[in-house]
Amino acid sequence: MSVTRYASVLGLGFGDCGKGRFVDALTRRWQAHTVARFNGGAQAGHNVVEGTRHHTFSQFGSGTFVPGVATLLLDPVVVHPTALLVEAESLGRVGVHDAIARLKIDARCRVTTPYHQAAGRLRELVRGADAHGTCGVGVGETVRHSLAHADEVIRYGDLPCGPIDKLMAARATLLAELSPLCEGIAVCRDELAILRDETLGQRWMLSARALARSCPPASADEIAARLHMPGCVLFEGAQGILLDEWRGFHPHTTWSSTTTAAVESVASRFGIGGPIKHYGVLRSYLTRHGTGPLPTHDPSLDALPEPHNSGDGWQGTFRRGQPDAVLLRYALEAVGNLSGLLVSHLDVFDRGIALKWCENYTNASRLPVSRGEDLAHQSALTRLLAEAGPNYAREPICTADALRARIASVTPLAVEFGSFGAGTALRERP
Repeated sequence: MSVTRYASVLGLGFGDCGKGRFVDALTRRWQAHTVARFNGGAQAGHNVVEGTRHHTFSQFGSGTFVPGVATLLLDPVVVHPTALLVEAESLGRVGVHDAIARLKIDARCRVTTPYHQAAGRLRELVRGADAHGTCGVGVGETVRHSLAHADEVIRYGDLPCGPIDKLMAARATLLAELSPLCEGIAVCRDELAILRDETLGQRWMLSARALARSCPPASADEIAARLHMPGCVLFEGAQGILLDEWRGFHPHTTWSSTTTAAVESVASRFGIGGPIKHYGVLRSYLTRHGTGPLPTHDPSLDALPEPHNSGDGWQGTFRRGQPDAVLLRYALEAVGNLSGLLVSHLDVFDRGIALKWCENYTNASRLPVSRGEDLAHQSALTRLLAEAGPNYAREPICTADALRARIASVTPLAVEFGSFGAGTALRERP
């Protein structure tokens, strides 16, 4: 009897940990036929290098370089139609000409618009020195607005009918909310002009409907049929658990959950009752874009190359930090039950870099995980991390095996695969 194998790839840091690298590699190794995105939206940036070609996967699954592999975008993923069309064009330039033909989008997915994108940017501009951090693509604002104004939500299944009334209602609501907040703030001018432009929404709707014609909204039955095909399905997480809406360090978080429970909740809607093996991904060292605490931030690591991440745009400065046992322990407890670990950027040791292992902080050795949805608890953790001073082990980490031993001091989970640079083969645990 043919069966379907299910696995997920979930980040254990602040993002940029190598999820795309591992999804691509595991798609090939396990001959996966589908990559399912179950959270986040167009803010994802998962880099895959194959030979001479590179692509930063945002909404398409990171297994798309493999011919025939399908992408599913499943609610609560927030779909950005125009960005998706741009990404499809970008994939065409590196030889993938059928990405949209291999794509199915859940009709229930919420849709972000240029008005949501502008509104999210405006909220961040108004915060000034108290910025939360944003990618600027409107994912969080779309979720926030949908919770506050359910009657104005545009879902992917609405697009064939061109829901211009909903779009204009959302524009009016966002403009009314933000105009008073932005009064007299010069840097808000351009984004506020977007909210005031009705014609932009009409032009956007033409593009969104064009996508819906090329990729019609998928019913639950269509999606379930794909997910139950014999073979392998990979669930690809966006962001990392330390940015999770309920487990990350508020307010420097996303409006999206990337726990094992989030994967299983989405899977269960489509009748998947069998086991899902969950794999946590971490870098050999920590990284973080933009604002928010990073206790082991170390400018000396800035010498490490980062060809596909920069501090340009809305994300802010790209920071690097030493490996941190406190955050790793917290991430492992917060994410849910894992089957194993995947560690990227192990080639750092080939560069002669010696990493330092943070054993604990001056003000804490463990971070308590809330079992509920408690933003006050998460805010308290943020304040604790802002004041934390790292205490480092005496012995530096100079090899991949030494790092593996440090990880083993925190968790019995095995490091199943490691990667030693973009485009290199994975190394399996002995």
